Amino acid sequence: MSDFIAGVDGCPAGWIAAIHPLGQPADTELVLFDTFDQILSHRPHLSTIAIDIPIGLPDHVASGGRGPDREARAVLGQRQSAVFAIPSRRAVMCDDYRNACDAALATSDPPRKVSKQAFNLFAKIREVDAAMTPQLQSRVFECHPEVAFWALNGRQPLDLPKKVKSRPHPPGLALRRKLLTVAGLPEALLQSTPYRRSHVGPDDILDACANLCSAARIQAGTAQRFPREPQCDGRGLRMEIWG
Repeated sequence: MSDFIAGVDGCPAGWIAAIHPLGQPADTELVLFDTFDQILSHRPHLSTIAIDIPIGLPDHVASGGRGPDREARAVLGQRQSAVFAIPSRRAVMCDDYRNACDAALATSDPPRKVSKQAFNLFAKIREVDAAMTPQLQSRVFECHPEVAFWALNGRQPLDLPKKVKSRPHPPGLALRRKLLTVAGLPEALLQSTPYRRSHVGPDDILDACANLCSAARIQAGTAQRFPREPQCDGRGLRMEIWG
């Protein structure tokens, strides 16, 4: 039986995963999951899962966030703002925005509050963190779609955003579809969605597919890790982004 790999992105309805048998991108399918635990227990078994969510949360944060956030941002040019500065574990564990800001201020140097954009990710970060172990990092890898597109684009940052003023930017989406099609993913899957847009946006699907390409590179041993020598958080989780 073939190994199956997955690229995963958070979406309003939960998690959208692009899945295919290893080496068969033309057979990519989309699966919507309610929870991260469902992805881990999916059958057929997923041997490599590349997910766009921070894994590994520091106790204290320097300017620019974790090491992988800073290093990934450095290669993305105009797209660097897509990589959020993830605050401390203490801040991420807060489900109240003001409390999260207070915790972030107390655990960052220079002191920095939490952006609303980052805070909106905290529930999903906590969901994944609750399941993660150092052993599971042999199967589940943190990635970032813009880093994935950087890799697909000959390790060059894209010159078009996927969103402008929080709305889909058609030229940027078209550029990303082209890169994914060249990588072998089915064009029909990239052009339409079986899900309501309020549940899964078109950019969510493209990001999941980009993460799937990162999963394929991880399996092949050709992915780049940011940083090359990652540090671990207080739970022993490596803080790294793969692309």
